[in-house]
Amino acid sequence: MPAIGDMLREARMRQELDISDVETRTKIRAKYLRALENEEWGMLPGSTFVKSFLRTYAEELGLDPHLIVEEYRAHHEEPDELELQPFATPSRPGPPPRRYRPGPPPPGLALALIVVGVLAFLIVLGLSGEEDAPDERAAPPATDTAPRDTGRPEPQSEPQPRQVLLRIAPDGETYVCLDRGEGREPFFEGIISEPRTFRGRLLRLNLGRRAVRLTANGDAVPLEPSPEPIGFEFTPRGSSELSGDNRPCA
Repeated sequence: MPAIGDMLREARMRQELDISDVETRTKIRAKYLRALENEEWGMLPGSTFVKSFLRTYAEELGLDPHLIVEEYRAHHEEPDELELQPFATPSRPGPPPRRYRPGPPPPGLALALIVVGVLAFLIVLGLSGEEDAPDERAAPPATDTAPRDTGRPEPQSEPQPRQVLLRIAPDGETYVCLDRGEGREPFFEGIISEPRTFRGRLLRLNLGRRAVRLTANGDAVPLEPSPEPIGFEFTPRGSSELSGDNRPCA
């Protein structure tokens, strides 16, 4: 099979197209198109960019994009040496709850119980001697057991969001691909240099490099700046990192 760059160059020349013509049609910079034809992979920002550009360039020239991308993967793509890290750190178990142990009774409690017992005995003895006296004891006052209104509102749990509001703020030109689930067509693919916001019930993201600031529903996503690509899946419940083969446009 001919080299990838030779196939692209010959197909472009057969159609009498200049690099500038292909740049206008594909929105890929001319320097990246020349790098593809010369197979200068080091001039391109990561393997994710290379595969995306090869797919777009091949489709524009009428070539088989799947065949060209597979050829690149087989002979030029470096293996992904990044190990997946858990997105959320496991919580540490807290200290066991303390058990309540009753302490010794206060010193004056025994004496107070004796005094109360003596008074009760004297009252009973006095009542038993007054057989003919009417019972003039007043009924105990009624106890109001109704709950008191403290004027404070009852605490309410915050409602669970139904969608994901994803904001991507790159520190320079960055490749971005987004879809709404595995097996579905991407709804956005391109290079951005300014902050962009996307919304959906489920968002799957593929970044060409890690020099970006991500926030999902207002919460920052931890991300170490790096030229390596990375992917995430976002839902209203949280997010998780995607492996290279499961990322959109991969």
